[in-house]
Order: sequence, then C-alpha cells, then structure tokens
Amino acid sequence: MPLTLDSQSLLLLCSHLGLPTDPELPPLTLREWNPLARKLQAASLRPADLLNLSQQDLQTKLDIPTEHATRITKLLERSGTLAIALERLNNLGIFVLTRADKDYPERYRQRLKDSAPAVLFYAGEKALLGQPGIAVVGSRHLDEAGQECAKFVGNACGLSGQVLYSGGAKGVDTLSMESALEARGTAVSVLADSLERTVRSQKEALSRGDLCLVTPYSPNAGFSVGAAMGRNRLIYTLADYAIVVASDAETGGTWAGATEALKNNWLPVFVLEHEAMPDGNKLLLQKGALAFPHPFRDKPVKLSEWMNEKAASLPPKPNQPSLF
Repeated sequence: MPLTLDSQSLLLLCSHLGLPTDPELPPLTLREWNPLARKLQAASLRPADLLNLSQQDLQTKLDIPTEHATRITKLLERSGTLAIALERLNNLGIFVLTRADKDYPERYRQRLKDSAPAVLFYAGEKALLGQPGIAVVGSRHLDEAGQECAKFVGNACGLSGQVLYSGGAKGVDTLSMESALEARGTAVSVLADSLERTVRSQKEALSRGDLCLVTPYSPNAGFSVGAAMGRNRLIYTLADYAIVVASDAETGGTWAGATEALKNNWLPVFVLEHEAMPDGNKLLLQKGALAFPHPFRDKPVKLSEWMNEKAASLPPKPNQPSLF
C-alpha cells in the first residue's frame, strides 16, 4: 500500500525501520515529535514539507537548535533503507498507519490526544480499528468464573456484531478472541510484541478479514514489561466498553490499565463480580467501575444493550482535536 509523503516523514523520524539495532541517532520519541508537530502547525507546514527542507531551513523556519536540526536531517536521509524494510513487511502482510493518515483510528486522536502513537503497524482488516466493540482485559491465570466470562463476552461480541478488543496474550485475551472468531465475529488484538510471529499464526482469520493485529512497537520487537503496560491504554481507547475479568490489587498491567481508564473517563469500565473475585476486582469497584455479574442472566446478544443501560448515568467523555 503506497505511503503518503506525510506518513513517510513520520516513519523516517519516529520509527526504527531501516536503522541499525543501536543507532547513533535514535528516532524521535513521542515527547520529541509532539513539540516538532506544534512548530510545523504554527508555520503552516505538513510533515511532508520536512523532506524538502535543508538543515538551515529547519533551524530558521522551525526555530530549533542546530543539534536537533542535524538529527532530523540525518533521520530523513534513510529513505532507501526504509523502502527496503517496508517492502519486507508488506510481503509479510504488515502495513503502516501514522497520525498523519486520514484512516488513523479516530478514537486514539480523541482519547489519547498527544499520547496517541505516531506510528502503528498492522495486519489484517484495519477498518475494524475503532468500530463498536468491547475490550476484555485480565490475567493470564484465571479461575473457572474468569474463563467462563472471557468466553461468554467473546461469544457475545461475535453473535451481536461487536468487535472484540484484546491484547493477544494467553488467558483472557486468547479465550475471548477465539470465542469471538468461533462465533463468526471479528476481533482486534493490540500486541505488545512480535507482530511478525503473530501474523504467521493467525493467517486464516487475517485472510478472512475477521481479525486485525496492531502494535505501536517494531514488528519484530521482543516482550518487555514496559511495552505490555503501554499497550493496555491502546486496548481501552479503541472500545466502547471494557470488562476487567481479573485484576491483582494495586499492581500489574491489568490494574494500571483499568485505573488509568477510570481516571481519564475514556469509556465505561465493568469488572467481573462474583463470590471468589480477586482483591483487585473489589478495589476497582470501589474506584467507580461498574459491576459485571457472573453468571450473566440475559442472552449473549443482549450484552451491549445491557452495558449501555448501565453506563447511561456516567458523565460524557471530553472531545478535542490532537496533533498529526
């Protein structure tokens, strides 16, 4: 799929594609890109315009230090190696979305604003990103109630035409995603590591257009706790509702993601409530999460309607534009 010049510029500046493992000049972090994006907007420029500016032009037009202008210029010079890296990814079925693209997930722009990833790598049906759906999050290690809940929500999404959003890990993520796909539904997995490996293991669902795999990290990235933690917010901010199946108390990625979602009022957060629920579930309910009963008393296709009714009293979510 052809890249726009805006996207090419963002990839050159904000991704590791085409760079050595330990580059002398690393790509811009999000905290470094956002001030530059503001300077571009103030100067009525687009990211693509950077491709035609000399180092001196960068310093003059954007009022940036020599060292920063040199780094930007050097990063923009690797278009040849970037093209080779992109061709390899495209052959694997992996493509790119940047914040400069019109079809970048609008919910990331609205909810994450400047924290929205500058670059996303994806495989499968990108139109699923941000479609109505339910995020399911929780531990890799589940009791019987947790396993039943994960499977129930996935099945409900499949039967009702809702997208199932998860993180692609073992436990809650895998159980809910498999149930959604088995019910002839659709799913989005926001990955913290190795998009390339996951593409190879999900060829059938990807070819049917029932699944989208997406990550803000390099497609061949290994697992890290930090990446897993950062990935959580990207699951919540794509969905209409979230269900926390099982959470530790005041520790771990599930807890951090749920409390951040509640604090920022991104979406209604439900927590599985049952007699033997983990302590983290109890504390999240005290923090304002809505109770999700086990077992659910209505038909699976009624799940979205039930959640909408329960969430009707919550305050509206703010909406404001963000940077490209």
